[in-house]
Amino acid sequence: MLDKKKKNQIIAKFKTHANDTGSPEVQVAILTAEITDLTGHLKSHKKDFSSRRGLIRKVNQRRKLLRYLEKTDEKSFETIVKKLKIKITRRKTSEDEPTAAELKKIEQTTKK
Repeated sequence: MLDKKKKNQIIAKFKTHANDTGSPEVQVAILTAEITDLTGHLKSHKKDFSSRRGLIRKVNQRRKLLRYLEKTDEKSFETIVKKLKIKITRRKTSEDEPTAAELKKIEQTTKK
């Protein structure tokens, strides 16, 4: 569990505007710090299955937030992944297939 001081530092580093505390970028950064702490805990307490379950839940929540961020704001997604050094497996199966952001741009240009 993160203490309040560390959490506020993370929020200050990743906020997108002055009063930002809940944007996807901030949530992903906080979850990443919690995942790191839980991983360290589980290395020394191998049989702590309730904490393992919490870790899996946090990893899944971060994955969902990153997918959302990738769909809505690809530039922000790339920067947060680079800052936090998160390994991401792309959902695209082929480089020929356009991403969701590219499809959105294509739709907007065809409507005009």
